[in-house]
Amino acid sequence: MEVSEGARHSLTAKIPYSSLTVDHSLSITHLKPKIVELCKDLFNQWSNLDGSHFSVETVSGGITNLLLKVSVREDDGKHENMTVRLYGPNTEYVINREREMQAIQHLSAAGFGAKLLAVFGNGMVQSFIDARTLTPPDMKNPKLAAEIAKQLRKFHQVEIPGSKEPQVWNDVLKFFKKASTLQFDDGEKKIKYETILFQEVHNEIIDLKELTDCLNAPVVFAHNDLLSGNLMLNEDKEKLYFIDFEYGSYNYRGFDIGNHFNEYAGYDCDYSLYPSKDEQFHFFRHYLDSDHPNEVSDKDLEVLYVETSSYMLASHLYWALWALIQAKMSPIDFDYISYFFLRYNEYKKQKEKVLSLAKSYISKLELGKRFM
Repeated sequence: MEVSEGARHSLTAKIPYSSLTVDHSLSITHLKPKIVELCKDLFNQWSNLDGSHFSVETVSGGITNLLLKVSVREDDGKHENMTVRLYGPNTEYVINREREMQAIQHLSAAGFGAKLLAVFGNGMVQSFIDARTLTPPDMKNPKLAAEIAKQLRKFHQVEIPGSKEPQVWNDVLKFFKKASTLQFDDGEKKIKYETILFQEVHNEIIDLKELTDCLNAPVVFAHNDLLSGNLMLNEDKEKLYFIDFEYGSYNYRGFDIGNHFNEYAGYDCDYSLYPSKDEQFHFFRHYLDSDHPNEVSDKDLEVLYVETSSYMLASHLYWALWALIQAKMSPIDFDYISYFFLRYNEYKKQKEKVLSLAKSYISKLELGKRFM
């Protein structure tokens, strides 16, 4: 998938661009000469260096991108490190690259993520962040949870040009339309897929949307994918980084937080690790007022608790449907259809408790309006 013309031209003229593309599926041995060619095309100061000046190693191989660390030894002996991100194949079905390109410059200017250095046909080059990636257990650490909350509030205050319409339900319905009309050649996938009751799923989407619309939740520019792999920590500098804004969009703040809490479950989807109410309130206090967390009112805590719990359910629907599309499109060997059922079953498990909470809160809101 090549970067759209609109995304490319929206970049400032100062950012180098190359039309070259690099095959995501190549081994690291075969990737290196392609990456060297790309770097020499993008950065004039390295155009005369031979391949021995470059080293390339894999940082992580995500579902929607491949991250490479590239080190360049310049003629004066200095080393420059950067990250090359290759977009995964068929990711245009779930990621709006033009939206990502626009957001990344403003977020970088606000101090979030790596600096954008260059763009090419199927990826981007960014500054290298010297930090370790967090693990799911890290996010439960009270000190780290407080810092994530503080930084997330700042992230939510960044203004990104363009439409400020919240995207969660647009995306969920778009995913549903695609996910409900797939056809599988693989017999095992086909059998599992045909057990999904899509009319039931659609009814759940509509009912939850109608309920959450009554919350009038604040809309912010949201990360939408704040799992441990998108959080990095430099422990010497005690600096936390948010990275990978592929899914970033304007959205409800409760969706971003609820989605983050779902990620406490880790890659094994152990939802017994979902944060307790006390752990959530600790996070909320530092999100709402990091300077005076203990002065946050009970009312403000309750509002955010209801929002987060309700949109936590929306997060399950979002990633469940996303997984079905990946089952068809992704070349990665992963049981995405089983992942759909993990997320959808957890949605159904939590649904009644959360809907009861939300309806009780909405009833109190309506009662309060009558007496105003």
